[in-house]
Amino acid sequence: MAKKRKVPGLNTSSTADISFILLIFFLITTSMDTDRGLARQLPPPPEENAEVKDIIVKERNILNVRMNSAGNLMLENMDGQRFIKLDELREIVKEFIENPNNSDNMPELHEENIPYFGKVMITKNHVISVQNDRGTPYKVYFSVQHELVAAYNDLREAVSKKQFGKPYASLTEDQQKAVRDYYPQKISEAEPKNYGGKK
Repeated sequence: MAKKRKVPGLNTSSTADISFILLIFFLITTSMDTDRGLARQLPPPPEENAEVKDIIVKERNILNVRMNSAGNLMLENMDGQRFIKLDELREIVKEFIENPNNSDNMPELHEENIPYFGKVMITKNHVISVQNDRGTPYKVYFSVQHELVAAYNDLREAVSKKQFGKPYASLTEDQQKAVRDYYPQKISEAEPKNYGGKK
């Protein structure tokens, strides 16, 4: 009579070790995109006994950028309200920040003494106020934020080349600070509202 042979079992004792090593390998070799998000500095937490002061900003110094749930953009300033396209936003914001013709319906110019520049006329009190609908698509929100920051970057790049003859990224830390003082980034986030649903 033939003897029954035992089928040898698989040795799985090292499977967990191999899985763990593969997991570590993929974690180390996989690159993660960390350059996403918005660079915004939050205000410090309020002190317990600090008085809340209202900040009064003249109407001419504020440019309101609003987004509805359909992704449409609307600008509001002293000239009134109007719908615009996303690709128009950057140039409009740049003109608003600069106020090259000293218009009465744009931010008022103030004389400031800035290192490396001397006495210059700048719109130090301008504010770009951004407000979105609760249903605004993320893509539209981030595109608007990108255009606003790009407007400041374009202005800073131009004044860097004009004043120092080189791009903003090549300037020293003190020179970059002077350029940031020349064009201070003032983007204010208003609380989202409901401007109506999608049509």
